[in-house]
Amino acid sequence: MYQSDSAWDFAIADTIKFGRGAVDELGSELAQRSVSSLLVITDEQLRDAGVVDTVLESVAAEIEINVFDDVEPDPDVDVYESAIETAAAVGPDAIAGVGGGSSMDVAKVAGALIAADGDVLDYVAPPIGGGKSVPDSETLVAAVPTTAGTGSESSPAAVVSLPDRELKVGISSRHLYPELSVVDPLLSVSLPPTITASSGMDALTHAIEAYTTRRYDAKEAPETAADRPDYGGRTAMTDLYAEKAIELIGGSLRRAVNNGSDVDARRDMALGSLLAGIAFTNAGLGATHAMAYPVAGENHTPHGVTVAVLLPNVMRYNTPTAFDRYGRVAELLGEPVDGLADREKGERAATAVEQLSTDIGIPSGLTDLGVEDADVPRLAEKTEDIQRLLVGNPRRVSQDDLEEVFRNAL
Repeated sequence: MYQSDSAWDFAIADTIKFGRGAVDELGSELAQRSVSSLLVITDEQLRDAGVVDTVLESVAAEIEINVFDDVEPDPDVDVYESAIETAAAVGPDAIAGVGGGSSMDVAKVAGALIAADGDVLDYVAPPIGGGKSVPDSETLVAAVPTTAGTGSESSPAAVVSLPDRELKVGISSRHLYPELSVVDPLLSVSLPPTITASSGMDALTHAIEAYTTRRYDAKEAPETAADRPDYGGRTAMTDLYAEKAIELIGGSLRRAVNNGSDVDARRDMALGSLLAGIAFTNAGLGATHAMAYPVAGENHTPHGVTVAVLLPNVMRYNTPTAFDRYGRVAELLGEPVDGLADREKGERAATAVEQLSTDIGIPSGLTDLGVEDADVPRLAEKTEDIQRLLVGNPRRVSQDDLEEVFRNAL
C-alpha cells in the first residue's frame, strides 16, 4: 500500500565562507585542516587569466600545489576520468575546484572517486548508468565559484556530458557535497555579460523549480531513511532559501549583466546562486532541467540559456497544480498580482521570467538554439529517461505533454 514520506532531511556543505575578499581566507581554512598538498582543478582560460593565482595567494608556500586545467565546458566522461587519474597519481590531501560549475563538478567527482573502482558512468543513475553508490572519501574538496549560477558549490550533484548519445546526465550523492565552499563575489566582476546572463538564469531556474517542486510528504516514503533520495521534495526550510534567491536574482541580474562592476549586484547574484543551490539540492528540480539536458546534449547550447528558454512554458504547464506557488514567484519578481485570478498570477510569473530573459539578451525560443519541430518527439523521449528530475515536477508529464511544452517553447 502506498505510504507518503513523513520526514525530511536537509544537507549542506560543511563550511560556507561568503563575502568580498572571502577567497583571501582560503589559506587559513586549508591550514586549519592540516592540508599539505592541494590539487587545483580548473580550466586553461582561468589559469591564463591569473584567476587561479589570485585564489591561491593566501595558500602557504609549504603546501604542495598541482594544477589540472583540462576542464572544458560541459565536461564529458574523458575529462572526469583524466581528472580522477591525475588525482590518484598526485594523492593530494585536498582538491579545489576553481571556476564555473564544470570545474567544481569535476573536482567533486575526482575527490569522491579518487580511490574508487569502476568508471564514472557506473555512478550515473539508471537507465543511463549503473546506479552505483558514490563512496565516502577522505580527500577534502573545496569549491571556489567564479560565476553565479550553477550552485555547484553547495550541491551534491555533478553533470556529465555524453557526446556519443547527445545527452547530459548527472551523478548525485551526499558524498559529493564540498567540505568547504568559498564564495567571493569579486571573482565574478570580470565575467562577460553573456555568461553572467546564462549563469544567472540557471540560478533563477534552480530557485523557481525548488520552490514549486513536489512537497516532501507528497512523495513516496523510502524503505529506510538511508534510501531517501537527495532530492527529497520541498520543505519549509527549502522555501526560505528559494524565496530569497528568487528575490535577489530578480532584483540584481539585469544590473550585473549591464554593469559587471556593480559590486552590490555581483554580491546579490553570488548569494542568490548559493541560496538557490542549497534549495534545489535538497528539494529537487523538475521538468525544465530534465528537458534541458537532451536539448543541450544535441545542440551544444549553454545550460543556463537552455533552461531560460524552457522555463516560462514549463511554468505555464505546471500552473494548474501550483497556483499559489507561481503567484508568489510573480510577487518575488516584483510583479503586482493583487486582484488577479490564480491562473493570471501564474501567467504573470511566466511573463516576468520571459521579460527578464529578453532584457539580458537570452534567445526567445528553442528555434534560436537549433531545435526544429521534427526534433520534438526524440527530445521528449530522451527527457522521459531523466526520472530523477521528472519525479519532482508538480504536474505529471507524459510523452505527449513533453512534446506540447517543447513545441510551445519553439
